Amino acid sequence: MIRFDWSIEDVSSLQRESVPEGAVRIESPSSDDTMMRAAAPIAVALCLLMTGIVFAKTRACHEAVVSPWGIFAGCATGCLLLVVHELLHAIVYPKEASVTVGKMRGKLVFVALASYPMKRRRFIQMCLLPYMLGLVPLAAFLFSPPANHLLNGMMFGMACMGMISPYPDVYNVLLVLKGSSKKDCIMFYEDDLYRISALAGGGLT
Repeated sequence: MIRFDWSIEDVSSLQRESVPEGAVRIESPSSDDTMMRAAAPIAVALCLLMTGIVFAKTRACHEAVVSPWGIFAGCATGCLLLVVHELLHAIVYPKEASVTVGKMRGKLVFVALASYPMKRRRFIQMCLLPYMLGLVPLAAFLFSPPANHLLNGMMFGMACMGMISPYPDVYNVLLVLKGSSKKDCIMFYEDDLYRISALAGGGLT
C-alpha cells in the first residue's frame, strides 16, 4: 500500500518494521551525509558520461545540437519528475508492504520509504527502475535530428536529471551486491540495509 506525506520529518521512523531473526546488517556508511559523500564518485562518473554523450553527438553532427534554454527547461521538468522517480521505487514493493512517498519537511527532497524484505533481484529492480526517467529521454535525444535544438535540449536536460539523480540508489545496489548472496532478501531498517538469508526466513518476495 502506498501512502503520501508531503511533510516528512523523520525518515527512520517510517522504516522500522521488525527485522527477522538472523538478519545481518550490510556494512554501509553510518549516516546519510556520509553515504552521499561516499556515493559522490558515482554522480561524477554519470555527469562525465552525459557530458561525453552530448559532445559526441555535437561532433558527429558537426553543429550545435542543443539549446541552452531547452536544457534548462528539461532540467526543470526533470526536477518535477522526482516525485515520479519515487513512485517508480514504490510500485516495485508488493501490495502488502507499507510504502510512504513524499517530501521532507523544509527541504526539496523527495523520498520513498519502506521497511519490507524483498528478494535481492527485486530489491535491485526497485533501486534502478527510476532510470527509465533518464533512459527514455536519452534515447529521444540520441535519435532526434540535430536541427531540433529546443527539443534536443529538453530531452538532454531531462536525461541528465533522470540519469544522475538516482546515484545514491546505484550506491545501495553496489553495497547489496557486495554484501549479500543471490538467495538473500534485502530490507531497509531505519537508515541501514539488512540481508536475510533463506535459512533465517528470507524466502519472501
